[in-house]
Amino acid sequence: MKHISVIGAGTMGNGIAHVFAMKNYSVTLIDVQADALEKALATISKNLDRMVAKDKLTEADKAKTMANIQTTTDLATGVKTADLVVEAATENMDLKLSIFRAMDQAAPKAAILATNTSSISITAIASVTKRPEQVIGMHFMNPVPVMKLVEVIRGYATSDAVTQTIMDMSKGLGKVPVEVNDYPGFVANRILMPMINEAIYSLYEGVAGVAEIDTVMMLGMAHPMGPLQLADFIGLDVCLSILKVLQDGFGNPKYAPCPLLVNMVTAGKLGRKSGEGFYSYAHGTKEWVLADRFKK
Repeated sequence: MKHISVIGAGTMGNGIAHVFAMKNYSVTLIDVQADALEKALATISKNLDRMVAKDKLTEADKAKTMANIQTTTDLATGVKTADLVVEAATENMDLKLSIFRAMDQAAPKAAILATNTSSISITAIASVTKRPEQVIGMHFMNPVPVMKLVEVIRGYATSDAVTQTIMDMSKGLGKVPVEVNDYPGFVANRILMPMINEAIYSLYEGVAGVAEIDTVMMLGMAHPMGPLQLADFIGLDVCLSILKVLQDGFGNPKYAPCPLLVNMVTAGKLGRKSGEGFYSYAHGTKEWVLADRFKK
């Protein structure tokens, strides 16, 4: 495989493009918004600069990586010569199905179609294509250039050969792939999201405050980040979407999202990307303090 197309130039998409380009794949980054593509290239460049500053990369390596990335706002053009297409759009079923229909029509017949979904059924996504055996989940973790794990999710019809290809490719990217089967939330979010939801319930029911809950989990459970700060980092809207997938998929009330989470998303308090969630973030930076609403 030589040509990788990535659909979606947001946080996950630009990170996926970054890691493939660093391994000398020819990458086409696709987004409907030209300004999103410009922002993505600027983010990749900035992240590569950090690696240069830490002597993990040379300036020549950076230049080569950036040269490996092309951009386009036209999906059909962007995937027409792809060996692998990785969809990294918003976690929305209808949107993903629409994209996969277009990918299936425009990409070469031999191309593998992958999705970076964190919870949506691979089997359902594959069902709208004429190549379900070539559809697979390739769930990278955020931030993609740093995190080692890739959940490789087999849909009901995904072939052994396609699964092995993606496992091997992930290892070639310097990642650690873990093969899982296609059930709601897979492994990572089936375990993580109920924990985050329970942390939000603990806040909602007055068991403890934001800082106290996060401190207990960091110092008591050796988590590098508390669950409420992690929820802000992921995006509260994304957390809510995944919990709804789990609730719908299993029909079990234990996955019902906390009313506080629902209200915060409705109010537009989505975490770091909106500037406020359980914490408040100064001008989109990594600096954070408790949001006024949660101060004692």
